[in-house]
Amino acid sequence: MQNILVIGSLNLDYAIRVKDMPLPGETILGEGLTLSPGGKGGNQAFTLGRFGRTVAMIGAVGDDASGRMLTANLEKAGVDTGAIERLPGVPSGQAFIHINEKGENSITVIPGANAQVSPAMIDRHMDRLQACDAVVMQLEVPLSAVCHAAAKAKELHKTVVLDPAPAVPDLPEELLRQVDICKPNETELHILTAMPTDTDEQVIAAARALIRKGVRQVTASLGGRGVMLVTENDAHLFAPPPVTVVDSTAAGDSFTAAMVAMYDGDNLPRSLRFANRVASLVCTRPGAQSSIPDEEEIRALMQEEA
Repeated sequence: MQNILVIGSLNLDYAIRVKDMPLPGETILGEGLTLSPGGKGGNQAFTLGRFGRTVAMIGAVGDDASGRMLTANLEKAGVDTGAIERLPGVPSGQAFIHINEKGENSITVIPGANAQVSPAMIDRHMDRLQACDAVVMQLEVPLSAVCHAAAKAKELHKTVVLDPAPAVPDLPEELLRQVDICKPNETELHILTAMPTDTDEQVIAAARALIRKGVRQVTASLGGRGVMLVTENDAHLFAPPPVTVVDSTAAGDSFTAAMVAMYDGDNLPRSLRFANRVASLVCTRPGAQSSIPDEEEIRALMQEEA
């Protein structure tokens, strides 16, 4: 996929390092705070730009310093930000991330301008949709916009990739029928289907429940165990390389972007193996977009894959 449109969220991330996650009613001391550009949509667009793909993004930020920082960082990666609308009087999105000593995270998102992404906004930027090969979306912007964009994309015969996070139960079947690749993690897969996902067999069964509703293929990420590719008739687990995890923030987003960047419509297993390597590298570094491999590292990874 050479020309990719990302529709989704942009957040300024406040990452707080802690020894352990706080329990209800507990006060803990943080060990440091970093600010960095993030948001699932922003992370995916940034990574795709680093891969040298032609990337545009539809989204919204506030007319504030955070919004300017978010768009400027995307532009450094070569992302077309002309369809990211600046909304006066609305703050840019924010995410507050606790990261423990194991590199695990828990995230609270304040949507801000992301909540204003609408079907009308998608229609205002149809030129980006018409020009792309694939559309990548998440669920950090209103569902009405995601459904509208997916329907328009399929009318134009585009590949539709959905990263269903944050997951919600009972996604409309009219949306699922438009999705070529759905990439939940095991927790999101459980929320989407109300089925258990504790074992490989349960993951496969839950993924096939989505396929029966119209999704073409499911790539279920399973943390350190890798990713399970599930189709109507087959399932295969792709294990990642072993690494020491420092921070898993943006690992899932970099995985999605790497998968799409390498996908040609017929080579998903190879794309998943490559995406595993990229996401594993991201896990060894702190931050969101700051942890994404640079152009030289990506070229080296791609040469190794070839």
